[in-house]
Amino acid sequence: MASLTPPQAPPRWNHAPEEVLTIIKQALAQNKAVSDRVGALPEAECNFETLPLANAEAEALIICEPLGFYQNVSLSKELRDASNEAEALQRDFDVEESMRLDVFKAKAAAENNLRKSGEWEKLSDEQRRLVEKMVLDGKRAGLALPEKDREVLMKLKKELSQACLDFSKNFNEEDGNISFTLEELDGVPSDVISGYTKRTEGLKEVYDVTFKTPDISPIFKFAHNPITRRDAQEAFEDRLKQNVPLLEKALDLRRRIAAMLGYDTWADYVTEVKMVKSGKNAENFLDDLEAKLRPVGEKERDILLQLKKEEHQKRGLPFDGEFYIWDYRYYDRLYIEKTLDLDESLVKEYFPVAVVVPTILKIYQDLLGVKFVEIKDDNVWHPEVQQFAVWDKDAKDESAFVGYCYLDLFPRAAKYSHAAVWGLLPGYELPSGKSHYPLTAMVANLAKPTPDRPALMRHDDVTTFFHEMGHVFHGLLSRTKYARFHGTSVARDFVEAPSQMLENWCVCWEPKVLEKMSSHYETQEPLSPELIDKLIRSRYVNVGLFYLRQLFVAKFDLKVHVDKEAADYTKLWNDLRESISLVKGGKAQPGQGTFGHIVGGYDAGYYGYTYSLVFAADMYATVFKKDPLNPVLGKLYRDKILLVGGSRDETDSLEDFLGRSPNSDAFLEEIFGKVANASL
Repeated sequence: MASLTPPQAPPRWNHAPEEVLTIIKQALAQNKAVSDRVGALPEAECNFETLPLANAEAEALIICEPLGFYQNVSLSKELRDASNEAEALQRDFDVEESMRLDVFKAKAAAENNLRKSGEWEKLSDEQRRLVEKMVLDGKRAGLALPEKDREVLMKLKKELSQACLDFSKNFNEEDGNISFTLEELDGVPSDVISGYTKRTEGLKEVYDVTFKTPDISPIFKFAHNPITRRDAQEAFEDRLKQNVPLLEKALDLRRRIAAMLGYDTWADYVTEVKMVKSGKNAENFLDDLEAKLRPVGEKERDILLQLKKEEHQKRGLPFDGEFYIWDYRYYDRLYIEKTLDLDESLVKEYFPVAVVVPTILKIYQDLLGVKFVEIKDDNVWHPEVQQFAVWDKDAKDESAFVGYCYLDLFPRAAKYSHAAVWGLLPGYELPSGKSHYPLTAMVANLAKPTPDRPALMRHDDVTTFFHEMGHVFHGLLSRTKYARFHGTSVARDFVEAPSQMLENWCVCWEPKVLEKMSSHYETQEPLSPELIDKLIRSRYVNVGLFYLRQLFVAKFDLKVHVDKEAADYTKLWNDLRESISLVKGGKAQPGQGTFGHIVGGYDAGYYGYTYSLVFAADMYATVFKKDPLNPVLGKLYRDKILLVGGSRDETDSLEDFLGRSPNSDAFLEEIFGKVANASL
């Protein structure tokens, strides 16, 4: 297979900053030329073949997406700035294109002509879906408004786009830190401390802790001194205060845009095209789940508060009877250690990155019938990036090529600071009938090696990696006629479900898989059956508090997009966290400035992380639980869920996969151990 040559070359990754804007402008000009031709067509000549808009959009995406990606990963500030500016140009162009009345009229005329002529029935389901979605786009863009109002609307949309871009740029380029002495870091594992930058400050030695997850998370989990944890928490929440006015501006613009379009709230506008269908339905779902979770969370908090009291007595610390946000991760970890005798630091020793990553790739390959072939060359944006050509497992010629995958797994300066997947190239059918192949890239921030140990992964990191690889495969294994429907181009409140299902499905909670992928970094021994059992039992420890934290963020997101007037969002963020998450805060910090999802496509949509868990649990329990590693079931999943992307309604895909309509029984059984009714 290594001798096979992919039928499509990967993109190059050596662009100079000055090239980026030139290339983007050329691509957008070519796209505009197609729109101009379509907009000039007489209504009688508008039909499916004379409106090549879908292909023109795909051609622009192929050029623009990789260039816009540099801002998340490049070491060069000049290239990141050029990439950010290129994305701003693309977004403004998209706004202008979406507001073209001439093109909208051509789309509407084409639909009308197709229906009247009888040609509509001859189109495939995906072709009809394309036409309907394109016409709906125009209606939702405000093209029914008078010209003067359309001009105002276009200006507001461009301002909103820029505010979101500026917020994201600040998020990506945040490079702050907080410093502690060795005494203040008491309890933090020595291998973690050895990775911090040590320097002299006055007469004392201090350690600089960045806000990247591998650095800051161990402070929250292990630092014995509550003052250390408090200071780390408050600095972490304050690290992006410059985003506060940008979020205020974005929310104001969204309210104004929604009103101009005739929607009661921005949440109603956003959810209209999602599975949940309305902001009110999303609110009802969250309220119903909170009511079920609250008694569970209150009981868990009381247990952790008693543990805190005992810990403070043991350490001679004052106890004020309160449970704070900086207490949660520390006592959650301590409770697991005490009740299950499960040491997270010990578990981590069984998950070296060099073992886990290839093992997870092999699990996916075996289950989904594909093969990863690493490409060893310097055509990547950073030397640490791994590049793979992906093929069907029994590939004999280029027809079995699947696409490309890139893994950028370790933290560095100015890199995107969490874990996410970008679909940089879509897969779709070219006008010639040949395929254009997809490219997906995962960006993560796993711990790097320290002077004492190789790079190791917490079990949480393993879960996250497996989840994100689910998005990778959704992008790789989708096969749609149009780029618009490729891969994860599904309703936002369904997009997480396939990856969430995989967290259950394999690596994280199945004994056979945990044994297969674990290997102690010194002895190469797998996790013992006893440790595996403890790890699996830890899954639902303090689950009420965990999901209440998710609901707090989801409710903040929904409330700011339902309210008609601006508010003190720092106060709202802190008040909602205290009332929903059941943890006290300290100094009110602008944590909303760190909420990247709210400008990254999840506006009025964060509820979707929990909403989609319902579908994930149903898919796993119904199909995979009986035999999680069965390739026959993997093929069913590949064919019924991944292959179709967004080319049909998500409910249709679920019913095809499950053999019935989805329900919430499995999700509620997981959390509460019994079936209850939920509002969906």
